Amino acid sequence: MVGLKPEILLRAYAVGLFPMAERHDDPTLYWIDPEKRGILPLDRFHIPRRLRRTVRRNSFDIRCDTAFEQVIRLCAEPAPDRSETWINEEIVQLYVDLFEMGRAHSVEAWLDEELVGGLYGVSLGGAFFGESMFSRVTDASKVSLVHLVARLRKGGYKLLDTQFVTSHLGQFGTVEIHRSGYRQILSDALDVNATFYSELGEDELASFIQSTTQTS
Repeated sequence: MVGLKPEILLRAYAVGLFPMAERHDDPTLYWIDPEKRGILPLDRFHIPRRLRRTVRRNSFDIRCDTAFEQVIRLCAEPAPDRSETWINEEIVQLYVDLFEMGRAHSVEAWLDEELVGGLYGVSLGGAFFGESMFSRVTDASKVSLVHLVARLRKGGYKLLDTQFVTSHLGQFGTVEIHRSGYRQILSDALDVNATFYSELGEDELASFIQSTTQTS
């Protein structure tokens, strides 16, 4: 599959599909529809105790949508646990197009004016589809995820799709559900008119952290 348009990509997300490439230098994209899907329940989000302290210290300058393409390209770089990536040039351009349409967002962790961690994903109705994250400094991607969930909760989102369950995401409460159950949750979320808030006040963040203490 080559020459994919962003409008088709959005329709695919709406029915539970997402694209991946085999390698960064392979131009072909493949639709992925896993039998078991990872989701992070927004009302049961868990912040590990040590990370909670890090978030409260405001160790990073958290920004949204200021370096979207840079975030994708840093997510595509080789990492200690993987030498290859599923993000090719067509995926980069597709998601930049979605960003320009207001359908994709990035959460970025900056330190001394350097982008050191972050994540990006697609927004559709009340669903947010997390695509990838990176970290060059300890906890940078984890803090970005906390800020993402705080914004999704503020904006009225009902679904945070993580695609798969990993040990990195498992500590936050990610669960695995069957394809049929996922599609029902997705359908319900798409009926919601959610808003992605780039800004989050200190009081709002503190209230969010407190709410996770009560529910986790």
